[in-house]
Amino acid sequence: MTSTATEAWKEIAERDAPTPASPAARGGAPAADRLPDPGEASPDALAMARELGLSITVADILHRAGRAPDDATRRFLDPRLSHLTSPDGMADREASADRIARAVRAGERIVVFGDYDCDGITATAIMTGALRALSGRVTPLLATRAEGSYGLSTPALERVKRAAPTLLITCDCGSSDHERLAAARAAGIDCVVIDHHLVPAEPLPAIAFLNPHRADCGFPYKGLASCGLALTLLAAVRKKLGSSLDLRPYLDLVAIGTVADVAPLTGDNRALVRAGLGVLQAGARPGLRALAALANLDLGRGASAEDIAYRIAPRLNAPGRLGDPDVALELLLEQDSVTASALAATVEQAQMKRRAIQDEMLASALAEIERAGFDRDPAIVIARQGFHPGVVGIVAGRLTTRYGKPTIVIALEGAKGRGSVRGPAGARLHDALSRCRAELDGFGGHQAAAGVEVRADRVEALRAAWCDAFREQELPAAGALAAAHARLDDRDDPAAVARDLERLEPCGEGNRPAYVLVPGAAVRSARNLKGHLKLELSVSRREIACFGFELGELATRFAGGRVDVVGRLRRDAWRGGDAVEIRIEHISGPH
Repeated sequence: MTSTATEAWKEIAERDAPTPASPAARGGAPAADRLPDPGEASPDALAMARELGLSITVADILHRAGRAPDDATRRFLDPRLSHLTSPDGMADREASADRIARAVRAGERIVVFGDYDCDGITATAIMTGALRALSGRVTPLLATRAEGSYGLSTPALERVKRAAPTLLITCDCGSSDHERLAAARAAGIDCVVIDHHLVPAEPLPAIAFLNPHRADCGFPYKGLASCGLALTLLAAVRKKLGSSLDLRPYLDLVAIGTVADVAPLTGDNRALVRAGLGVLQAGARPGLRALAALANLDLGRGASAEDIAYRIAPRLNAPGRLGDPDVALELLLEQDSVTASALAATVEQAQMKRRAIQDEMLASALAEIERAGFDRDPAIVIARQGFHPGVVGIVAGRLTTRYGKPTIVIALEGAKGRGSVRGPAGARLHDALSRCRAELDGFGGHQAAAGVEVRADRVEALRAAWCDAFREQELPAAGALAAAHARLDDRDDPAAVARDLERLEPCGEGNRPAYVLVPGAAVRSARNLKGHLKLELSVSRREIACFGFELGELATRFAGGRVDVVGRLRRDAWRGGDAVEIRIEHISGPH
């Protein structure tokens, strides 16, 4: 794989405001069809509800997921920082902490260099903020698309050298940057690498390499993102310096970086993100407070992993996708509220510009797909001169959501192109790319998201190979993605179910949100609310509101009948009290 392709594989799934499937795909089942009913709760689920003090519905969800009323489930429902895995077995953690502590004591100049995605930015902000609080002399730098793109590129190393450090700490990059790390060492710069990406077989020329995926790393939890690794390393540095610095205020950044990087929300990450959401709710960081206000997010009501994924992370990512990520880092480090508000406004402008570029690219791609009939193929490839390389991942994700097909979107620049790959749940993207390797200059990533490099004259051949790969790879049926995890039990108060469902948070990668079925509910009212569907249901003499994004055209169909609804049950923050709402994932009826 070329060095540029090594950068490409680090493209991760972009998260932005959700674009659901079309109404026909989500709500257009024939009137006689019924959604699959998981059935009533079993006696074991009823026993679990009594033993754990849960609603029957949520106990049923846990039971169907294979959980028992034991300590493991109690820890899952109530994750705490005290549950974190001991980091003692992490390879090079002590060596990293020793070198960093020595640099702080001696007043050495330290450069913290991070990638320009959310994980890299938050890890850099955590490391910079904490080391400065420990009296370290720190200069933070970020990778940029204009100068070498991802990782410690040659132009990036030149920027590092100009800062004249004796210690370089990389955040969310470095695992594959052997040549540049060797050059830094030759220039008299010690290097500590913090990363969680692919670990090549050849030794890394760094004095310490913190990456749980190292074959010799004894740390059992492998899911930490770089922001989480930065925090655990700082705990060791703090101890060596004899400091009592409280690191908990940095947990908001750990939560953001972990969710944005689509790291698994299990084990240690679950405890870190749960605690970080509490810090985020407190709103102590001026930059995040200002950014949340622009995103119409009331932190005081509580933030979720979904809020991070769809409101906060895309904004922090936007400046780096368009060119210069430094303003996002400055926003996270800023302590003055007035300055933070100005920085947040700049970030929001980048977000709006990114969104405009994205919308233009998406419209162009949709027109080509409809004109060429690519929607009839088992998979999609779109390549255009002038597409912005920083936005191809988002557009690929949108097309995947719309058509339910594995999609590659490529930004061509002359004879060369770089693209991002996305697919529906269950698609094995890396396997498919392996079958297309003859048409690619390079590729990398994993089964859920990937990056590719391809010559412009090989796009048609890639399209044919990509479609062939998915003619042979069976994808999950679209209906299976909307299957309920449990039926809303008639004996439960929906408000109590909504509160118990919050105990399953944070939800995301590795801990998917629970979908609840409400079967045969009477529709009291159905409205088209600015293109969205608003229902009021009567369920066992209780009222439940439902909201279907971009399903407003179905309002007349459902009025006055009975419907089956699958969706996410949650408290209705706008109406308050015990009011609940279902965010519709699938609906059928009337019947």
